[in-house]
Amino acid sequence: MATKTRDPIQSMGRRIELLAPARNLESAKAAVDWGADALYMGAGKFGARHAAGNPVEDIALAVDYANLFGVRVYATLNTLVFENELREAEALARELIDAGISALIIQDMAYMEMGLHNVEMHASTQTFNASPEKVNFLGRAGFSRVILERGLTLGQIRKIRSATDVELECFVHGAICVGNSGRCWLSRSMGPRSGNRGECSQPCRQTYDLTDSSGNVIAGNKYLLSVKDLDLSGSIGDLIDAGVTSFKIEGRLKDLDYVKNTVGYYRKELDAEIAARPGLVRASSGESITDVVPDLSKTFTRGRSKYFFNGKSAGVASFDTNKAIGEPLGRIKSVGKEWFELDTAATAGNGDGICYFTASGLAGTNINCVEGRRIFPNSMAGIAAGKEVFRNYDHKFSSALAASRTKRVINTRAKVTVSRDILSLRLEDEDGNTAEATLSCKGAEPARDAAKTRETIQTQISKSGDTVFRVSSVDIDAWEDMDAMPFIPVSALNSLRREGLGLLLAKRTLTPPLKNIPEPEESYPYPEHILMGEDNVANSLAEKFYHRHGVESIVPALDLSASLNGQCVMRTPYCIRRETGQCLLKNPAVKGDLWLVRGSYRYRLEFDCDRCEMGLIKEKDKINQGL
Repeated sequence: MATKTRDPIQSMGRRIELLAPARNLESAKAAVDWGADALYMGAGKFGARHAAGNPVEDIALAVDYANLFGVRVYATLNTLVFENELREAEALARELIDAGISALIIQDMAYMEMGLHNVEMHASTQTFNASPEKVNFLGRAGFSRVILERGLTLGQIRKIRSATDVELECFVHGAICVGNSGRCWLSRSMGPRSGNRGECSQPCRQTYDLTDSSGNVIAGNKYLLSVKDLDLSGSIGDLIDAGVTSFKIEGRLKDLDYVKNTVGYYRKELDAEIAARPGLVRASSGESITDVVPDLSKTFTRGRSKYFFNGKSAGVASFDTNKAIGEPLGRIKSVGKEWFELDTAATAGNGDGICYFTASGLAGTNINCVEGRRIFPNSMAGIAAGKEVFRNYDHKFSSALAASRTKRVINTRAKVTVSRDILSLRLEDEDGNTAEATLSCKGAEPARDAAKTRETIQTQISKSGDTVFRVSSVDIDAWEDMDAMPFIPVSALNSLRREGLGLLLAKRTLTPPLKNIPEPEESYPYPEHILMGEDNVANSLAEKFYHRHGVESIVPALDLSASLNGQCVMRTPYCIRRETGQCLLKNPAVKGDLWLVRGSYRYRLEFDCDRCEMGLIKEKDKINQGL
């Protein structure tokens, strides 16, 4: 195994990390405040979410804030890099390292050949990390962490853990790329926007017709590739026991409410699991003091599933809509001219958003007011008895999140020593950092009431104002002659406290989180000798990396191809046959080729039953075939 630099914190216990998305600086600070141990952000270029890019200056500010709590910041440089972009990509990587990030999340192996130092390398899920052999290789090749494919079962994760000691990161919540780890060319097959380049047009969230070899429509105008969002809440303990280190929330394009709510929810769940397991420690410091109870049902979701965590099974797709449905409220019992009643007690409120299915798809409106059991919507279009109603926006909950004064604090102990001439303050935070400040009492008049003076010292030193500290205890050590206790003005005590907390803050600011950087095995063999276009090798530095690790033949990345006709543009553990009850393993009588059709675009479905996966083969457009 690769030799790793010793992590002093690791000796205190196995560190468990909650990893949160950050669309921008505001989201980054919110993620920290609500309890994230780490966060990931995109820079201006080379990130898989082009719309979530940030100036390096903002990432540096996020790092400064995160460092106060020992929270780590990872930068996403997880797109393919073309040959003419190598210098620019390297320059950006070095800027991010100088800004203080702890790790780069990468897909392109070119970064491993750039001589980058003082930064961890995390292998993006887009490198398709699904086998013990692949994950073990990445750990030995110099990666500190490997982000697992979202379609793995718990059993598969356990097998990977047994094969390597590299850190494992696992998605636990949010949207799923239906293609293997987002390694997908469906968008690129329809136009210039490529998911491997951070510009996916999300064609998997659009409608398709499912047809047979004769062109008969089996299912028409359905969201046949749109899978429900991942929700592994309730399974965190299983993942910890399986050896996962980092628990990742998807959502760099999501709004602030999503970040607050999901981070707050998983913070509580992780803390409970850590507390139940001796030897585990949280990966950052501080306590989040919240004034809103997180509730995942209030957050954007296309429906929730565990995907294939418990094995391959149907029920993971959302054929009828690609939008958030929300939480069920009940069925419409009766309808008036401007109102309706549900068959359950109305829990909706003024300003809530509701939705329901109609013959033309999902429809929605807002609630103007609720009077008893009667709900008065903004529009009655599509409202009819028997329809199930969902709430996809909870106005009261969202308002509470927006108004929340949630903050994160560092618990700190204070010791005040009083002598005839000097009053000293020693502060020690929960991580063992200390700071001292002194106040001269020489020549001060004796206090008229020594007991009251002690009480005043206790009160003033306990205050922490708008700092990141919470003074949890104040120990006062005064000499025996209480009658000679000096009088100390409140203003002087406040000044002493501010000085001490300022010194402690400076010490925390100057102490960045530790990095775990392994020593790579320069020529450890890659599990395969031949790489195809789907393996995404797009530049000479990536070629150099793979050749150094024993790869003999490399086909250029599919994104470099002028045409994808005849190519497999998506492989996925999701299977339309399984989802629709036509699994060939369970029902071999159901045979015949199937196609997905959207306008002029046709994709032949290829079923690999040995691997239990499906492929989409791009056919020539009808217009190009003259059909």
